[in-house]
Amino acid sequence: MVLKDKVALITGAARGIGRATARIMSQEGASVGVVDILPEVEETARQIREFGGQAAAAVFDISNPSQSAQGVKKIQKDLGDVDILVNNAGIVNNIAWLRKMKFEAWQREIGVNLSGAFIMIQLVIGPMIEKKWGRIINVSSGGATGGLHKQVAYASSKAGLLGLTKTVTLEHARDGITCNAVLPGLIGTELVNLMPEEIKKNALTMIPTRRLGKMEEVAHLICFLASDRAGFINGEEIHIDGGGRLNVSTLGSRREIEETERLRSKE
Repeated sequence: MVLKDKVALITGAARGIGRATARIMSQEGASVGVVDILPEVEETARQIREFGGQAAAAVFDISNPSQSAQGVKKIQKDLGDVDILVNNAGIVNNIAWLRKMKFEAWQREIGVNLSGAFIMIQLVIGPMIEKKWGRIINVSSGGATGGLHKQVAYASSKAGLLGLTKTVTLEHARDGITCNAVLPGLIGTELVNLMPEEIKKNALTMIPTRRLGKMEEVAHLICFLASDRAGFINGEEIHIDGGGRLNVSTLGSRREIEETERLRSKE
């Protein structure tokens, strides 16, 4: 078990990649603190304990410094100081063209996706420095490097995570702390599976593997980065997208892409 005797804190763990990461880290020996604004995060902790793992849950808004401080104290009281932080929580449903996006919506998305990660790092990094060992994994997005139509706040916040990741590395690598970012592509989370089939079908034509990623695949990557095996990987941006970033832009139209797919299917 590569995370034996470690304490991990995962935000956004009520569902999706966060819940999958919590389960796998528990299987690898970590005591797991799961955090979310959704009370369903208690169910994540219950399931982990049911399978013999050690887990604690806290419900709070990571963009709120005082709530976050209280929530982290609860996790520390139940499990001990945090060795591994996974900043996974994020808002993805703020959809609007730049010129029509409300400032309040922009602020909220930046607050959760970027400021929330900053707040959490500040709250847990002290004991990591003292121990001369720590792992921080920020869950960014392919949209951080390529932008996204009608999601300017999301893309900007996820790009900001990359700058945060590199700065933590520059300031704290000498303290035995690694900080890396993973950039998932289209992953088969609960929310993605609710997308209209036509939209998913079109998206899959842009992914060389022609399938959605699995939540567990992202979780295993995060788990590796949290282990001693990844001790010399620092300040990195790691895409996990089935090669989808290679088709972010195309000279062909959608019709041309579909025609190419039709001809390939006859070969």
